[in-house]
Amino acid sequence: MTDLPDPPHARALDRDTALCVSLAARPSNHGTRFHNYLYNALGLNYVYKSFAPRDLAAAVEGIRGLPIRGAAVSMPYKEAVIDLVDVMEPSAAAIESVNTIVNDDGVLRAYNTDYQAVADLLEGSGFDRAWPVAVAGSGGMAKAVVAALRDTGFGDVTVVARNTSTGTDLAGRYGFAYRPVLNDDDRPALLVNATPIGMAGDAAKSAPFPDTVIDAALAGFDVVAMPPDTPLVRRLRAADKPVISGDAVIAGQAALQFVLYTGVTPPPELVRAASEYARS
Repeated sequence: MTDLPDPPHARALDRDTALCVSLAARPSNHGTRFHNYLYNALGLNYVYKSFAPRDLAAAVEGIRGLPIRGAAVSMPYKEAVIDLVDVMEPSAAAIESVNTIVNDDGVLRAYNTDYQAVADLLEGSGFDRAWPVAVAGSGGMAKAVVAALRDTGFGDVTVVARNTSTGTDLAGRYGFAYRPVLNDDDRPALLVNATPIGMAGDAAKSAPFPDTVIDAALAGFDVVAMPPDTPLVRRLRAADKPVISGDAVIAGQAALQFVLYTGVTPPPELVRAASEYARS
């Protein structure tokens, strides 16, 4: 386990300490540990706390009124907060999904750092842009993934979602195909999971695609970070196929959030240490 830098952050709290939060239906400790690690390491007078809001509108208004410097927004609130913020910055407006709110003197600005984190990982992946791609999901995270695939050069993409309305809308927005499900004999080369399937809990033992489809794929990308070794990731890695796992996504998007909240860009080695600590 990576230790927090001394002194412990609690000793530094005072009336000037800036508060950042996360809003999620099922909060984890990842953001709390990641951000607080970096605040300590860089000597910033900030503290971070996660919440499961009982009333989303009241929670967002509380960000404005307290004032809270920033908020991470997780499932299932990435679209629900759109009508509650003041300014949709381009990263959020382009895909109509929010994962970050920044409070600038009472003006709530919405961003989406998921998109940039996914795009950065795709850019460095070495995946062939000519590969046919299947993306499971049509919610807020899927919007970020599909936009990032398009913007990094992937042209043969199929959105796979049981919700016909949101699935066809997402696929149509980028000129891609839509399917409600994949069949056992479908053969996309790159499989991307942008759903909660594989997340710790009830869905932990499930995969978003049939086993035969996974076995035929050349590579995978799973946005689920808790745990990062989802059934999809494990099956592909067991076959020695390249996979991007959700821990890389959550670290990348959290580092971008950190910059938005603080104006400070942490060095890569500190981001790696914070990510390690957050997962320990």
